[in-house]
Amino acid sequence: MPPKYKYQWYQQIYESMPQINEEARKFGEKLGTTKLKNDIGLYAGSSARPGNLPDYVLDEIIAANRGGKTYTVRAVEDQLREVIKDVYGDEYDAAAANTCEAAIRITMETLFAPPTMRHGDMYRARVIMPYGEDYEWIGGYGRAFPPKYKNLLIDRTISGGELGVENKSLANLETLYVRMAGAKYEPHGVRYNPTSLLTEVDADATIENVKKAAYRHASELTGIAAVGYDTPSYGHGEHDENGAPVLLKKLAEVAREYDVPYLVDTGGSIPIVGMDPRDIDCDIITYSMDKPGRAPASGLIIGKEELINPIRKGMGLGGQRYGETSSHGKAVYTFSDPGRDTIVGLTAYLKVLRDQPKLVTDPIDRFHEIIVEEFKNMKPARFRDKILFAKTYQLGGTELNYERTWDGEGFGIPIFNLEDLWANTNPMVTAQEHMGVEPATIYSGKMFLGPGMGTLDADGNLIEEYAVLGAKTLVKAIEIVCRHAGLGD
Repeated sequence: MPPKYKYQWYQQIYESMPQINEEARKFGEKLGTTKLKNDIGLYAGSSARPGNLPDYVLDEIIAANRGGKTYTVRAVEDQLREVIKDVYGDEYDAAAANTCEAAIRITMETLFAPPTMRHGDMYRARVIMPYGEDYEWIGGYGRAFPPKYKNLLIDRTISGGELGVENKSLANLETLYVRMAGAKYEPHGVRYNPTSLLTEVDADATIENVKKAAYRHASELTGIAAVGYDTPSYGHGEHDENGAPVLLKKLAEVAREYDVPYLVDTGGSIPIVGMDPRDIDCDIITYSMDKPGRAPASGLIIGKEELINPIRKGMGLGGQRYGETSSHGKAVYTFSDPGRDTIVGLTAYLKVLRDQPKLVTDPIDRFHEIIVEEFKNMKPARFRDKILFAKTYQLGGTELNYERTWDGEGFGIPIFNLEDLWANTNPMVTAQEHMGVEPATIYSGKMFLGPGMGTLDADGNLIEEYAVLGAKTLVKAIEIVCRHAGLGD
């Protein structure tokens, strides 16, 4: 007899994981993915296991280390700034950090946290953030407000102890979470935590919620922050005529009204070919360049000159004491220095995005076609028409969302949360691992899929055979989990 309640259903799925994984292993052996010498992955979105660097990046790093000359970091860093200014204009500037997390921390501490100098106690500061998904990366720098949200970070990607993500908050800084109108915050998954389901978000109504919160907290408001992925799974189903997410664009209007900075964290994204920060009028946007981007591990900060200037000074890039407009010196954020060769590789990748964007976008296009084709025969058949496929150069691939499989009576395709992903209790993920494939990133009713993990050759071209094999394992993983969940046709 099927379970009566949702939490019982997820418990049953969890108890079936050994059988799910064994069935997946046998399928992988039959398909041949468990025997391949090459890695196959469905998304290169993890700094823990990034895809290999293409030759057009590696060659520049090697060239910088041969020929007898040694290049100053300042000279290379200024080349990076030139590329960004070529694309976005002279009113924008950039800086490189060793990770995107460092880029966010530097920005939060420089522009949002109260000052520590001068006499007296620090005043309190609050940053508004829509309660969406992946909120922990920006939101973790402030203590949650109102207190009903203080559990949000408990299980999310944290390390143990005082220095985990949960306790990275800055002094006297609070994150003010604002609910997104039309969103559902339903408990799902084996870890059974509230899960943000955002495909029905109403941008205008959400902005009204933000405006009310800003008005109530105006005396303590020091900034607005948002996650900048441009897809329905992040509440961005509404776009303007230029393709810019309406919600992100309107958040800038609130920031201007209260004269506070506006930060967009879009860590797992690609600049230049992705969303244009000018279209959403953000002050600062951050990237993790070794995820869907094919640069060495690094964080990239792009922003308007007025606000990125103090960030650069804090990183030791703002000029020597005796003058000059740029430098590579010591400052409070020197710990975030990515090093010369990383900046060389990052700049090489940015030049390709500027000058030869099809080297990056063509594999994304073809990968998307393969994913859509492979899902045409997915079972249970009743769910096929309820899956949303969104190709996005911003995220460097395809976002697959299956929230709408829950629109009818009964349960839809099981939704696992981010806590499940990190606790290894997402059977769709573990099934792919047992098939010999680096799995898609799956949580909160969505999947991120894209080229880069063993599916690109040294020149950056898509290896279609491997992309097809990877897609087949994902479809099969979903089918196996659905069958064990009692959702067969």
